[in-house]
Amino acid sequence: MLVEIDDVDLIPIERTWAAWLDEYWLRTPLYHDVFSKLIFTNPGLRKVRLSKHYDLFIAVCATFWDLPYINAIEHWKDHCKVSVCWLDELWVSDITNYKYWLPALRQFDYVFVGYRGTVPALSQAADLTCSWLPGGVDTLRFRPSSDPTTRAVDVYSIGRRYDGIHQELLTAAERGDVFYVYDSQVGGGMTEVYDYRQHRELYANMAKRSRYFVVASAKMNQPDYRQGQIEVGYRYYEGAAAGAVLIGDAPECDAYRELLGWPDAVIRIRPDGSDTMAVIDELGSDPERLAAISRRNTTESLLRHDWAHRWTEMFRTIGIDPSPRKAARDRRLKHLAELFADTDQRLKVP
Repeated sequence: MLVEIDDVDLIPIERTWAAWLDEYWLRTPLYHDVFSKLIFTNPGLRKVRLSKHYDLFIAVCATFWDLPYINAIEHWKDHCKVSVCWLDELWVSDITNYKYWLPALRQFDYVFVGYRGTVPALSQAADLTCSWLPGGVDTLRFRPSSDPTTRAVDVYSIGRRYDGIHQELLTAAERGDVFYVYDSQVGGGMTEVYDYRQHRELYANMAKRSRYFVVASAKMNQPDYRQGQIEVGYRYYEGAAAGAVLIGDAPECDAYRELLGWPDAVIRIRPDGSDTMAVIDELGSDPERLAAISRRNTTESLLRHDWAHRWTEMFRTIGIDPSPRKAARDRRLKHLAELFADTDQRLKVP
C-alpha cells in the first residue's frame, strides 16, 4: 500500500541455502541470551547493502519472530535519518518470553504496536515510548459492488471461530436455510498459497459478496495466552470494509469502542450459538436495516480503516508530511464514502 502512495523502495530479504539451519541454531539460544547480543545477529539471510540514503526506514514485523531479519540489512542506520519498527502482533503475555530481544527495539527512533493493550507494558519493559497503530485494510479492494443483489453468500466465516456458532450455521446449511462458507483447514493463516495477491483478491471478492460476516476478538479461543487481554483482529476491518453485516463478538475493550464505535458495527450473537439463526432471521426480516448497516460499515471503513489512514497516523507522530499521491488517495476515499452514505447514489458507486 505505501509503495502505491509514496516514494518507497522495498528492500528484498532473501534466504541463503543454509538459512534454515542457521536460523535454527540462532533461535534456540535467543530466548536465554542474557547479554542480548544474538538478537543483533543475521539469521542466515543474504546480506543487503543500501545504495542510497533515505528519510525514513520502516521495518514491518508481523510478530517479534521477524525482528532478527532486519539484521540482514547492513549498517541501515547510517543510511536512514529516521527509523521505525511497526510490530503488528504482540501480546502482553509474550513480553517475558522475549525479554532478551527487547534491546533490538531501542535501535529505532519510533516503535509502533498493533495491540493497544500491549503499549504500556512494552514501553515499560523495553524502556522506551511505544505508540499504538492498529491494523487496517485496503478498502478500495474490499469495497462492495454497487449491486446489492451480488451478495450470493449468506454467511462467511474465516479464521478462529466459536464452535457453537459454527455448529449452528452448519446445521442451518444442511437444512438448506443458508449458504455458509467457512474454513476447512486448521491454521489457515499458515497455509501456503500459489500467489498471495490472488489469495487476497479471492478473499475480498468472497467477503463483499457475503451478507453476514462472522467475527470474534483476537485469539478468542486461547484465554490462557491472552490472560484477559482483549484486542480487535483484522476480520473486523475486512468484513466491515466489504459492507457485510458483522455478527458475533463485540470485544469489551477501548480499542473496539474507538475503532468501531458506530451503531450496529457488530450484531452480537452468543458464543454458544444458541441465538445465531434467530438473530439472522430477525435481521433478514428488515431489508432496510440490513442495507443501512452495510452502507454504514463501508462508509466508516473508507473514512477510518484504510491503510492510508494508518500511514497518516504514523507520519503525524514522526513529523513527516505525506506525499501528493497520499492526498489523492485520501480524496478518493472520502468521495467514495460520501457516495456510499448517500442512499440515492449507492447504486452508482464506481
